Amino acid sequence: MSEKELSAVEASSIRQFRAFDVVMAAFVAILLLSNLIGAAKLSTLGGFTFGAGILFFPIGYVIGDVLTEVYGYAHARRCIWVGFAALIFMAFMSWVVVSLPPAAGWTGQEAYESVFGQVPRIVLASIVAFWAGEFVNSFVLARMKIMTAGKYLWTRTIGSTVFGQAVDSLIFYPLAFYGVWSTNQVLTVMLTNWALKVSWEAVLTPVTYMVVGWLKRHEGVDIFDRHTDFTPFKTAV
Repeated sequence: MSEKELSAVEASSIRQFRAFDVVMAAFVAILLLSNLIGAAKLSTLGGFTFGAGILFFPIGYVIGDVLTEVYGYAHARRCIWVGFAALIFMAFMSWVVVSLPPAAGWTGQEAYESVFGQVPRIVLASIVAFWAGEFVNSFVLARMKIMTAGKYLWTRTIGSTVFGQAVDSLIFYPLAFYGVWSTNQVLTVMLTNWALKVSWEAVLTPVTYMVVGWLKRHEGVDIFDRHTDFTPFKTAV
């Protein structure tokens, strides 16, 4: 099927994209798993220490780029809110499960607390940073798509990540660690992780091109966010 250029308003009349639910599920799954599995572990490779989640969390930004590029800002906004709600529920569920008294003879409570008993301050920082960073990422990509007339996809995937991850890092690290780490440590880790995430996005650019191209052909549309209401405080498409 050939691609048809649509505005966001025209796209909103399309009841159901064939692959949208799958892409949204992948977005939320990677978001939750990278926070749940990767956030608690520090690794060292080649003398460089980093949070293991950094290997997978940026993939969520790649999928966020795909959502905005293929389905438009309004559909991406819906996915961001779903991810936001899922993060809040994950934090609540972790708190409840860790707080429940262990059964007599069960010896896993300490391990559970170590992995799932996250500091509320860090959980809050992660949720707020995700929400703000993803919306900036989606907004920048949507606007750049119009500016570039849909050409040069790499400029907007990398450019949107530069801004989105900057907002994410500027919120997360000070909110989570200021007063716990030295100011120099906060700044160093913030800048290092921002650079790594942007670099990871650049490395994955060929994959982004393949996925975006396939989805546009599969859905038969190419959406431009002209006349779009960019407020983040809506969940309807």
